[in-house]
Amino acid sequence: MSQRINPLAYTALNEALSLIFWYKKSLARFLRVALREYPELLLGLDLENSQKRDTASSLVGRLAGDERRYQDVTVALMIEIATMKNFRELEQLEDKQWLQRARDAVRDLSELTQQNQKLAEEHSRFEQELLEAVEEAEKGHSVSKALAVLKEGFLVLNSDPDPQGRGRTFESFLNEIFALFDMYPRAAYSLDREQIDGAFTFDTDDYILEAKWLKGPVSREQLDVFAKKIERKGKNALGLHVSVNGFTSDGLEEYDSGSPFITMDGSDIFMVIDARVPLDDLFRRKKRHVNETGSCFLPATRMLSE
Repeated sequence: MSQRINPLAYTALNEALSLIFWYKKSLARFLRVALREYPELLLGLDLENSQKRDTASSLVGRLAGDERRYQDVTVALMIEIATMKNFRELEQLEDKQWLQRARDAVRDLSELTQQNQKLAEEHSRFEQELLEAVEEAEKGHSVSKALAVLKEGFLVLNSDPDPQGRGRTFESFLNEIFALFDMYPRAAYSLDREQIDGAFTFDTDDYILEAKWLKGPVSREQLDVFAKKIERKGKNALGLHVSVNGFTSDGLEEYDSGSPFITMDGSDIFMVIDARVPLDDLFRRKKRHVNETGSCFLPATRMLSE
């Protein structure tokens, strides 16, 4: 190799890959086509189930780890993504922050790949194949680093003296976590006579979100209101009630033998952003718990003690 790829370009490629596709299946389809001549790069990667950031981080690590072998496909991949203009899946979302993030990531990658144009001319045989892969996929930082950023943000929120401002930021904070674990969050929205703090999808189930950061715990009366919100939705709708400062004992007792929602408290959140318990694993356990026992409450700490 007469020239090496800028290490920062690898970082930018990682970020772009994790953002330009909203659905895991789109990223998986793109990578399978783009790297079909190098199947060893995808060997052992769980494209259908792993978080997009983990998939991107693992792949970029393999490309960078053997640059002599993979320089041609790496440069072609970088340049193809750097020239992307359309993000159809992201453009259909109501929350446009994800579209803007993708555009920013592509812009950053574009700036870093300008110096690799000569390399691209030397290794251009993948260009058309990657273009076709992008078109097909459009039809349809690693997680640990992202969690560290979220943890820092959570600690900052905890010291915010403005309860109203903190509450609004908290909803966005939760959506960041949901997006990190590929749960396709929707920002807060209004319906006739009620406000919904957000929504997301997990394991084919649709959830509506209630997020509270009060001085004290959420009461039984507040849980009753949320249960009624869920009842007014589709018959398969589920709920997640997040209360940083927990729930009153009578509230948990009321929903101990039958509940349309699961709950998370501040301890659960911290266990997730501290990378002790993956959010998707926690959700599966909480959902199984409510289905088996009727109880809305299963603390994340119990998973570590079992």
